[in-house]
Amino acid sequence: MSATRPNVLLLMTDQQRADFTLGAGFELDTMPFVDSLAARGRRIRNAYTTAPACVPARTSLLTGRYPSAHRVRQNSAVSHVVRGDDLLDVLRGAGYSLHFAGKTHMYRKAEDFDTFAGPYWHETGPEATPEDAAFADWMRSIDHGPALEPTPFPLEREFPYRIVSDAIAGLEQRDKDKPFFSWLSFPEPHNPYQAPEPYFSMFPDVPDRAHGPEAALAKGGMYRWLRELQESKRPGYDDLWRRYRSTYCGMLRLIDDQLRRLFAYLDKNGLAENTLVCFIADHGDYVGDYGLQRKGAGMPEVLMRIPFVVAGPGVVAGADDVYVTLADLLPTLCEAVGEPIPFGVQGRSLWPVLTGSPYPVEEFASCYAERGYGGVPYEPDEHPPLHFSYEGETYDELNSVTQSGFTRMLRTGDWKLLYDNAGTGELYDLSTDPYELDNLWSTRPDVRAELLERLLLWANRVVDDLPQAAYTPKRSPHNWRWADEP
Repeated sequence: MSATRPNVLLLMTDQQRADFTLGAGFELDTMPFVDSLAARGRRIRNAYTTAPACVPARTSLLTGRYPSAHRVRQNSAVSHVVRGDDLLDVLRGAGYSLHFAGKTHMYRKAEDFDTFAGPYWHETGPEATPEDAAFADWMRSIDHGPALEPTPFPLEREFPYRIVSDAIAGLEQRDKDKPFFSWLSFPEPHNPYQAPEPYFSMFPDVPDRAHGPEAALAKGGMYRWLRELQESKRPGYDDLWRRYRSTYCGMLRLIDDQLRRLFAYLDKNGLAENTLVCFIADHGDYVGDYGLQRKGAGMPEVLMRIPFVVAGPGVVAGADDVYVTLADLLPTLCEAVGEPIPFGVQGRSLWPVLTGSPYPVEEFASCYAERGYGGVPYEPDEHPPLHFSYEGETYDELNSVTQSGFTRMLRTGDWKLLYDNAGTGELYDLSTDPYELDNLWSTRPDVRAELLERLLLWANRVVDDLPQAAYTPKRSPHNWRWADEP
């Protein structure tokens, strides 16, 4: 084991869209500390989830594989993962101590880490005190919010505060002769949308949204189905969209302040200089756009684009417009710590991009993602049995209808193409239509043909190489497939 291996700190939020910080172009300064990390490190502006759902996305992060390969295409399929060596296997084999604090929603368990704090969920966490239990009861009482009043508990009860405290405690227990991998997985800013003061009142004037419920109805299909379901469950819920956005922004600042506290600990203990930091999210959130809450229908940019910031030893400051996904993180970290990329990994190493080294532009000129658990897509007028009742207020935006079928996405330049297993195609020029309301599938056959060919190339690329048998596959440096070393 090399003594020069960097520590690795993985900071992950849940349901954070890419465009809600000042450094990413938002009007409000929601995450100044994260933006400062990006300023001294690398911000990837075209970063995407592999799938707009928690467990499929997190499985891609761990395995470097797309959902059609790792087979976890819905949250309830967590135990069905198909993989080779994953991120924990690589780092354990490289001599790292492994630490986790926060929300799990993955196939790995507490016994896979040297220290483990959790699991934290969206309404409950470890209940070490009566105050923890009371906080969990209150979280359940607001039924995923948005809460209309400040959270009546102190900051110390909030999950980001507790998770950072747990992570620091884990690092205090580490084997100091080993480099460490510490993964902090925050349940926020996922619903329930709540925050104590001063965060509840920190952003009273939020920017107007571009489109409300009329956009979901205009897009039709699963957007309309989900919008009508939400309205039937909670009539008038969309009237709270400004409160929802304001609290969402406050939750981002709350997380940001706790990350600042974590880095103060690293600085004080001489750990910051040799720690490689990755800040990401699993997927985005409508935050009221389309008159929708949370996630569920389609693959719009607000759900697919995620923050992606890397800083630390070897990383050259700047920003990049390369197209990447969560599947690219594992091979990138493999190269950063000097380990080979495991067989079966489909992602591409970004380490040359992050370090300012030459890289083939074509390799990162597009990215690919997936959505859906399979089967024939349900029509918007169908109401099959769900895992919750159509009666009452309770609902889950990820369900048998909104996640039905299978859709592949391609992003490149100004363009976005979607194609599903029923033969339905969508084509959008995001430079003029960022909310994907004008489908150009029929009117731009030239662009459609070009992007369909590229999508087919991606579809071939993500055909699973596992299991490895007698034949010896040829492998490319950095797991690049479309170009050799520049």
